[in-house]
Amino acid sequence: MHVMPGADTGLSTIIRPMLATPGTLPAPSEEDRWAFEMKWDGVRAVAYVDPRAPRDAALRLMTRNDREVQATYPELRAVLEAVGGHRAVLDGEVVALDRSGRPSFGQLQARMHVQHPSRALLARVPVTYLVFDLLHLDGTSLLAQPYDERRRTLLALGLEAERVATPPAFEGDGAAALAASALQGLEGVLAKRRDSPYLPGRRSPAWVKVKHVRTQEVVVAGWQPGEGRREGGIGSLLLGVHDEQGRLVYAGHVGTGFTQRALDDLAARLRPLARTTSPLADEVPRAQAKNAHWVTPRVVGEVAFSEWTRDRRLRHPSWRGLRVDKSAHDVVPES
Repeated sequence: MHVMPGADTGLSTIIRPMLATPGTLPAPSEEDRWAFEMKWDGVRAVAYVDPRAPRDAALRLMTRNDREVQATYPELRAVLEAVGGHRAVLDGEVVALDRSGRPSFGQLQARMHVQHPSRALLARVPVTYLVFDLLHLDGTSLLAQPYDERRRTLLALGLEAERVATPPAFEGDGAAALAASALQGLEGVLAKRRDSPYLPGRRSPAWVKVKHVRTQEVVVAGWQPGEGRREGGIGSLLLGVHDEQGRLVYAGHVGTGFTQRALDDLAARLRPLARTTSPLADEVPRAQAKNAHWVTPRVVGEVAFSEWTRDRRLRHPSWRGLRVDKSAHDVVPES
């Protein structure tokens, strides 16, 4: 296996994931410069793998907000077998597959915040690690190498195990890749410049996410009491995102998409965060501010929505779930 020389970052260095910008497919005349990957609906995780290290240090899984989650996903120790003795840093997505083999973010919610899952939960909601990039191999950093070179080296590793896979990438036809993602019930595609290096922690136009359904990370700023069957509990959540000045501003409220289990979990998380004043930098509409229960803005979630309104509110948002892998201070409008 040929590996181009590079600086040795070492497995002890945290390499934060490179991030994509929201956008549209490149023009057909530019497509030969891009590769297209499916967009997986899960938790982004960088894996630090050293099969020669002691058992408790042989694998580290780190999320975008620097949380170690290998205890949450113990079945992903299969990565150690898959690398075949190599020391490596991998970038990928932890997903829970439904009965049709499609990633289900709803099912993954049952695993995301369980530190030590039971055998019953592991059997009911198993997860898979889909590896799409290789950042470091046997003492050599690949960060400066172009996407094509990293991809060739990744494929040469042959990462296949019961809970580990390298999904395919497609070259030259973004429209076909996007159509294939729709047929498979996936979120969309990621278009990646074939000559782009890996830029840790950067949101770069060299990676573009093209989605069928718009989603947005949000910070929970408060909640309104429910009525009817939700009386005595949460009726809706008041949401915020950070603006260009870094202020947490009101982005709307969401009252749909919740299961009773999700509402109970949210209530338990928000109860100790109660405060008497709004954490938002701008004024909340009177109808939403009335009877609001404000909280310290630490809980991050994700909603699906139709569009942003002129006054920067989410139109028709629906709750998708918690994002315990994301930090509140990183939540900004995606477009």
